[in-house]
Amino acid sequence: MEERRGRGRPRKNPEQLARWTPPEGWSRLVAWISPEEKKALKRVAVEAEVSVADLVRALAGGLASGAITHEELVGHVRKGMQVMEKIPTLFERDGDFRVVNRPRMECAWVFDGEGAPTEKLDGTNVRLTVRAGQLVRVEKRRNPSKLQKEQGIKDGWYVDTAEGAAEDKWVLAAARNTDVTSWPDGEHSCEALGPRIQGNPLQLDDHRCVPFNLDVPVYQSVPRDYAGLRDFLAELESRFAPGGVLAEGIVFHHPDGRRAKIKRKDFPVSA
Repeated sequence: MEERRGRGRPRKNPEQLARWTPPEGWSRLVAWISPEEKKALKRVAVEAEVSVADLVRALAGGLASGAITHEELVGHVRKGMQVMEKIPTLFERDGDFRVVNRPRMECAWVFDGEGAPTEKLDGTNVRLTVRAGQLVRVEKRRNPSKLQKEQGIKDGWYVDTAEGAAEDKWVLAAARNTDVTSWPDGEHSCEALGPRIQGNPLQLDDHRCVPFNLDVPVYQSVPRDYAGLRDFLAELESRFAPGGVLAEGIVFHHPDGRRAKIKRKDFPVSA
C-alpha cells in the first residue's frame, strides 16, 4: 500500500523535497525575522512536536476557522512589535557592541528624513495621572522577571508606588517636585530624573519628572548619517542639565508611533 503523505512541506526527506509541489491554491509567505524570534518559533514548534511551517499554518488555520479572533491576534502582534526591542538602535553593532556604519532596515524611515528627534533621557520610567492640575497617582514601570520572560511575558507594565517604600522614595520625590498644574487631565508617561536616580548622569541638583508628550523638545537640523550623528552627539549639551553636561543621545519619533535611538556611547571611541 502506498504510504499516505501528509500535507505540508516534507522537510526531512531530501529526495521527496526535491519533487514536492504545494497543493493547488497554496501560496508561499516570506518574512525576515531576528535570531531571537527564530529561536522563539523553534522552541514552540519543538514543544508542539511540529515544524515551524506547521506552526505558522496552525496559526493561520486557527484564524481562518475562528479559533482565535483577529482582535486577539492583533493585540498579540502589537505587543510583539513593542517588545522586539524597546527602541531599536539606528545602526547595526559589531562584536564589541559598538555601532558600525550600517543602518538597520527597520530604522530606514529615519534616514529618509522622517520623524522628530528629541533628547534621550536616562532615568526611570514612570507614569503620572493628573486631574484638574493635581497629581492623583504615581506609577512606576515594572519589567517581567526571568521566570515571567520564560513564560512568554515580555513587555513591562505600570504598578502603583507605595508611601514609605524605600524603593519608591525618589520616584515619589521627583513626582511631587514636578509642577503639573498646567498639564491636561490624563496619564502621562515620564522620565524621573535626579540625584538619586540611575546615577544622575545629568548631574541634576533636584528630582523631577519630564513628560514625554509635553516637555521633551524637538531638535532642529539633526544629522541622519553615521559620521554626522557621531560628531553631533560628541558636542550635544543636554537641555535638562546645567553646566554643559552632554546629552545621552537622541530618540527619533515617527508620527505613527515608531521610535529609533542612538546614544553617544554607542559609537566606538576610535570613531
